[in-house]
Amino acid sequence: MTTDQAYTNFPGPKIDGPTKISFLGPLGTFTEQALWKVAPAGAEIIPCTSVPQALDAVREGRAHRAVVPIENSIEGGVNATIDALSHGSPLVIVAEMVVEVSFELAVKPNPDGTMPEVKRIGTHPHAWAQCRKWVAETFPDAIHVPATSTAAAAQLLAEDDNPGFDAALCAKTSVKRYNLHAMYSGVADNKGAVTRFVMVAPLGSVPRPTGADKTTIQVRLPDNEAGALLSMLEQFSVRGVNLSRIESRPAGGPLGSYSFSIDIEGHVEDERVRAALVGLHRTCPLVRFIGSYPRVDGHRPTIQDGTRDEDFVYGREWIERVLKGEAN
Repeated sequence: MTTDQAYTNFPGPKIDGPTKISFLGPLGTFTEQALWKVAPAGAEIIPCTSVPQALDAVREGRAHRAVVPIENSIEGGVNATIDALSHGSPLVIVAEMVVEVSFELAVKPNPDGTMPEVKRIGTHPHAWAQCRKWVAETFPDAIHVPATSTAAAAQLLAEDDNPGFDAALCAKTSVKRYNLHAMYSGVADNKGAVTRFVMVAPLGSVPRPTGADKTTIQVRLPDNEAGALLSMLEQFSVRGVNLSRIESRPAGGPLGSYSFSIDIEGHVEDERVRAALVGLHRTCPLVRFIGSYPRVDGHRPTIQDGTRDEDFVYGREWIERVLKGEAN
């Protein structure tokens, strides 16, 4: 599956009535672009001012799904999403989407039609991080004014007489939506940078395995136990389970107490993944399942000898024969 293909079946629990999807708004964000890669035609979309607000709309029943960013190829994990999924009533990821990210430097022309002098640039911190070098070369004296999203910066620039900045780094769709002028297009320090987004749903049926899947979990390690991290990683390595992402986050307690947000190559129904999760549950004080879902890139993991589903099944069958006195 390529990044431009939509899912043929809307993932997650069945929805009665019109589909409502919350997302990190306002309208015109990259998150909205990601949303329409999977949303059914006619869905009602609900822009929210923060990731926690978008997720809480699902928790509180005001939306059936939420779409939020979770990882950027330049900046890494989106901490607001990782933390909001790791706390509160459980939600699960049912789909992922990838959007290529490049920006426009948008301005609102002066009343006489001239361009403003750019000294302050409003945008989301992740967008700033992806354009910092370009800004330093193009506007050496410009400073960053943080915004809740790239589209929020564009909207504020368009609608507020004193937004606190002179230009906005935003998506092309925001430039058009808010009737701004693109002073520069295709702005980015790293061409080809992408952001990964996820669609989140209430607990319910897990999407069926496709052979090219990803599982996301949160794991809390035992406190003050030497080798705890090594023990956690061994649960995966001895079963041939590869990790595509692992990030530590403060656990919300004393200093030095951390949990880990982890992406696993494979589906919870895969025997090797299931066995690794059982091992984690035995040895770690907290393991939180945050979803198994199709990989948007269609990548199928390399499965080591002895870790295929049939290898686990054969091993259990052998034990059963041993217990019955039929094998040694």
